[in-house]
Formats: sequence, C-alpha cells, structure tokens
Amino acid sequence: MRFKSSQRIAAIENLKENNFDVVIIGAGITGAGIALQTAASGLRTAIIDMQDFAEGTSSRSTKLVHGGIRYLKTFDVDVVADTVSERARVQNVAPHIPRPAHMLMPLYDDAEATFTPMSAEIAMEIYDKLAEVSPDSPFVHRLLSAEEARDYLPMLDHKDLVGLAIYLDYQNNDARLTIENIKQAVSDGAVAVSHLKATAVVADGDGKKVSVEDTFTKEVFDIKGKVVINAAGPWHDTITQIADETTKDTIRPTKGVHLVINQDRLPVPNTVYFDSGFHDGRMIFVIPRANKTYFGTTDTDYSGDYLHPKVEQADVDYLLATINSHFPNAHITIDDVQSSWAGLRPLIGGAGDYNGNTTKKTASDESLHELNTKLGQYFNNEIDRHEVDAQLSDLTSSGDKNASSVSRGFQIKAENGIINVSGGKLTDYRLMASETLEQLVNIFADKFTIKVTPIDSTKYPVSGGHFNPNDVDAELEKYAEELEKYEVNEVKAKEIANLYGSNTPEIIEYIKTGVSAPKLSVAETSMLHYAIDKEFVLRPIDYFLRRTNYLLFKSEDLERLETPVIDEMAKILDWSDETKQAMTEEYTHLRDEAQLKALKGEAK
Repeated sequence: MRFKSSQRIAAIENLKENNFDVVIIGAGITGAGIALQTAASGLRTAIIDMQDFAEGTSSRSTKLVHGGIRYLKTFDVDVVADTVSERARVQNVAPHIPRPAHMLMPLYDDAEATFTPMSAEIAMEIYDKLAEVSPDSPFVHRLLSAEEARDYLPMLDHKDLVGLAIYLDYQNNDARLTIENIKQAVSDGAVAVSHLKATAVVADGDGKKVSVEDTFTKEVFDIKGKVVINAAGPWHDTITQIADETTKDTIRPTKGVHLVINQDRLPVPNTVYFDSGFHDGRMIFVIPRANKTYFGTTDTDYSGDYLHPKVEQADVDYLLATINSHFPNAHITIDDVQSSWAGLRPLIGGAGDYNGNTTKKTASDESLHELNTKLGQYFNNEIDRHEVDAQLSDLTSSGDKNASSVSRGFQIKAENGIINVSGGKLTDYRLMASETLEQLVNIFADKFTIKVTPIDSTKYPVSGGHFNPNDVDAELEKYAEELEKYEVNEVKAKEIANLYGSNTPEIIEYIKTGVSAPKLSVAETSMLHYAIDKEFVLRPIDYFLRRTNYLLFKSEDLERLETPVIDEMAKILDWSDETKQAMTEEYTHLRDEAQLKALKGEAK
C-alpha cells in the first residue's frame, strides 16, 4: 500500500531516532489518558496501537459515562462515590464530549427486580448526595408513580409497572474522547502512531526495547524507552506474553452488542435502563441519539477473534426479544436495524460482569434507609467517615473496614520496567492514568533518579476542551455562531461545534481557504482535511466510524458521502489505484457488516 501521510512518516522517524521515557502499547481510552498525563508531566512519551486509535473497545462501548447506581444494592458506596466523582472530572476536562442527561429506570413488581420503588428512592437520594446534585438542579432525582410512568413512557410495557425512577447520568462519545486525549498528548510532545504492532518487549540496558511491525508497509523497527506501559485492553495478556512475563491470564473478555434504529421506531425521551426480563442479571440500555435510538448490551463471555468481534444472529435475537418484551407495540425486527457494533470489555478474570453482578450481599429497603440516614448525617458534618464505615460493616455482616468496596475493576502492576494496566471501565480512565503516573513517579525516582512532577489531571483539559466547563451550551453556541458566519447552516454548525469544541476555529481556518472537493460542501471537506491532518485518519472507516460516527448515527448520509470522501482521501494521501481499491473494499465490507446485511439476507 502507498500512503503519503506526512504526519505519520515524520512520527515514525521520530520513534526510530529518539529514546523515550515512556512507551505505551495500546491507544484506547486507557492508553490515551496515560499519554496525556505523561506528556503533560514532561515525560518523553510514545504511544502506539496495532489498529486505528480507539478501534478496539474504546469505540464500542454503550457510549455513556455511567454512574453505576446499581452498586448501591450491594453497599458499594465507595464504588459509586468514585464513579460519580470521576464522571464529574471527565466532564470538566472534556466538556464538549460527556453531556448530562436523564436516566429513566422503570420499576416492576418482580421478585428479582434490581430495585423496588422504595429502594430506588433511597438509592437515588444517596446517589444525588454522592454526585453533589443540588436540590434545584434540573437533574435532581424524581420517582414517578405507575400512572405518571405510563404517561411519561407510553410505549413501555405497563404490566406490573409500579413506578419510574429518574436520575442523572451522562451520554458520551467514546471514540472522540479517546482521540481528543491523544491529540492533547501530541500537542504536549508525545509521538502517536497507529497501525504499529508490538511483537516483542525486551531489556535494553536500564530500559526496554519494543519491536514493532508497521501493518501497512511490513517494516520492522525498535522503539526504545525507559518504561513500557501495557494498556492493550483485551490484548493485555498477549503483551505480557511477548514481554516474556510469567503473569497468569488476567483478562476475561465479554462481548457487548448494540443495535441502532430510527428514533421514530422507538421514541424514548432519554436513556431507559431496565432488567432484561430474562432473569439473567443483565441490564439493557435504550438510548436516543441524533434522531436514532440504540440499545444493548448482551455481555456474553467471548473467546473468538479479538480483532474483529461480530454481531451474530443470537445477539440480535436476544436484544430484539427483550426490546419487544418491554416495548410490546414497537415490533422491532432485524430489518429496522440501520447499524450495529460489537465490542469486547476487558474484564479482569473472576470480576463481576458488565452489570456489576457479584456474590455480595444485596441491600434490603430497610438497610438502604439506614445507610441513607448515616450518609445524610455525614454530609451534614454531624458524624465522621468512621461511623459510615462502621454502618457499612454492620450491614454487610463483616468486620472488614473496607466491606463497602469491591474491586474497582482495574489493576496496575509494575514489575521489571513494565507497568501492566488491566481491566477498568471508560468512566475510570482518568483515575487509572493518574494511578499509573504515580507508579511512574516512583520508578523514575528510584531507578533513574529523575524527579517527575505530575500534572493535576482533574484540571487539565483534553484537546477541544479548552473552554469554560461550567457554561458548555453557551460556549458551544458561540462556536456554532462563528461557523454560521461562513455560510455553514445551523444544523451543521452545531454538529461541528459539538464534535470539535475549542478546536472549531481550526475547522473555520480550513473553511476560510475555500477548500472543497467534488460533491462535498466546504464544511464537509474541511472536516475531512482536518481529520487527515490533525486526527490521524488513514482509512475511510476511521473517518466514517470513529471520527464522525456517520456509520452509526447518520447512515442516511453515507450514500452521498462515501465516494467523494474516498476520492478526496486518495488524492490527499496519494493512494495508488491498488491502495484505493483495497481501502474501498475494506470500508464496504465493514459498513455492510455493521448494517447486518448478511444476517438480513439470511433472515429473508
């Protein structure tokens, strides 16, 4: 294949010619978050991935920064407190990406239901305290009666419905959050290159040497660094193997599937979250976005191809069955599905599943009420934390002071110049990066007598997030208004402002030049050029799926955009005819797969 990506060529030369303090393997959200913090803290940072940035797990989540209210049912107050605190911090540093929204949780008269109306009310009170949701906030929790719930969600199954819990959660764009972290790291001096596969990690003096293969050109070379960080997600154990470590298998991946339909087929005002109805411990999300509704997830153990998990007929059947059961008048079929995705969650072996299922004791309504009372006293400064811990210890019938804690779902282990970061969830990415940086500070002090001063990552914005996080809507509206001055229509202007945040003026600079491609508007051409020049786009699928989400949530635009975008990419990147054909075929195959064309053909 022939490319002329000037930024990639220069970055590869940089990797070959220089020694780094930190070499990060894996450029999903975890690796990206680490790169941002190490680069900003003055460490010479390299970050690589064998795929596009965020091509694995970090573009295939449920696309929420989820608060995890369900953990209160197992008294895991610290987990919820950590989660909602992290959620607020992420929104502060990436204000154009996570956006607050209501979560709607229908409550049913079912012996195996996660919450009763009473326990939901108490849990939401605790949740609001932990999340510091003020009583006058538009997102303060509410509990609707069965009658009010029927009016609020008329499409919902009303049999045995006893109420509707409404509380704060955040929607998210996982791939955009990842790329904005990487862009900020690069602006702070990091070197980031996609499509470099690590094949070996060996000692190199006091440091490490990572052998890599360019998956495009097949060139093999080494990257040298003092410390290697394994942030490879589902491939964590693969990296430990090529580093010849003795670590036992750590990761137990589970596959999660989501399906996208037109919003008019399943109109919900906000995210709806409910038990699957199959008594399998799973919870299902139904989420409105960009005139679409998507739903998932399946969360099943997975042992197939990590590079290419697929949506299978059984996944579709399961999701359609639970959706049509909870929305009995919807009659959703596979032919309604416009797009889909399957992703792997890199669970630490033996941990609870995506839905937090563990064997821990479940809270009764009475015990939740006791806990709420204690927490109220704590937040009013009437008692100290020890009394809350003692209450949790009593409620869980355990003398362990940390009885309220479960594994946060991630591990960070440093040994022999490699830091292995495993597990975790998107909400915790900044915290995982911060704790990794703490390990680096100790390693550089002890082994290299180098002092590293960590940044305060709770206040360090990602690329695009350099504006007032306390007035997001007004700030983004200003960017949109600037775009409209250059004859960008209102809808497109808001789309661009929301995608790029404080980088919107860079799009405007492209627009000012009058850059245009056949059959693309100036704004569309500018977005594409920006993605290639500043966002490491090398393939059509990178652009349509991970930089813009056209393939997921704007599929009606694809027919118009596909050919001119690919033609323009071929021109900018100087593709040979063979390269252009290969790129087009790859994109078409992945598009058809996302649109379930093979499964639809089998179903007809």
